[in-house]
Formats: sequence, structure tokens, C-alpha cells
Amino acid sequence: MSFKIYLSGEIHSDWREKITQGVKDCGLDVDIKSPVTNHEASDDCGEKILGSETEAFWKDHKAAKINSIRIRKYIEDADVVVVRFGNQYKQWNAAFDAGYAAALGKSIITLHDEELTHALKEVDASAVAVCSSPEQVVEILSYTLK
Repeated sequence: MSFKIYLSGEIHSDWREKITQGVKDCGLDVDIKSPVTNHEASDDCGEKILGSETEAFWKDHKAAKINSIRIRKYIEDADVVVVRFGNQYKQWNAAFDAGYAAALGKSIITLHDEELTHALKEVDASAVAVCSSPEQVVEILSYTLK
């Protein structure tokens, strides 16, 4: 069996690399996709491609729409969506991705520290697993695929 996995959420730590390396080390048959993780490139793509804006709202609006092309495709194609919530920033986009994945009936694994449990209770309630480390995510994938 193989899985298509989409890694959504926080972009300021190496959690994606840990999961990618972990599934490789386990020899799992997975295809991992993610959003654009270069924060500046993601934020600036709308203006860079379609022209500058005088208001921040329209700059963000353009970028969000362009980024949604990739995000929607990968979530729709995914067998499993892993959504990471970090402590430093509020990842409303990650919560949106989790909601979209839930609406599509995707298997969701959330990944966050314990102090976010209360804030994410509704998101966690839609998940098939709630993890606190990338290693736990890899163990779940390994168990499921072997």
C-alpha cells in the first residue's frame, strides 16, 4: 500500500524534514507534498506575478488565491493530511486546511504541543490521531502502511 501525504501548517521549524526523513528511513511508500514553505515567496507571489498593491489586504488576497491552487490540489489528492500547529504564530491557514480536509473526508493527523490542546479541540476532534512529535506521525504511518 502507498499513501499520498500533505504536510500543512507551521513553516518555522524542521518538522517536515523529520517526517520526510523518518518515512524514508522506514522505507515507506509515500508521496509527500507541502505548501510553499518559503514565507517571503508565499506572501509575495501575488504582487510578483500580478502587480503591486497599495493595500495589504489586496496583496494578501492575491497571494492566498494563487497559493490555494497548490494547496487545494494536494489536499484533494491526499490520503492523509498532517496539520502542524506551532506555538509562535496563530496558523489560521492550517486550521482552514484541516477544515477543508475534514469536509472532504480525509484522514487528518494533527501535530502540536500539549499547551494548544484546548485551543484546537474542535480541530483535534476531526482528526484520526493527535500527535505531539513528528516521530509519532512517522510511527502511525509506518504502522498503517506495513
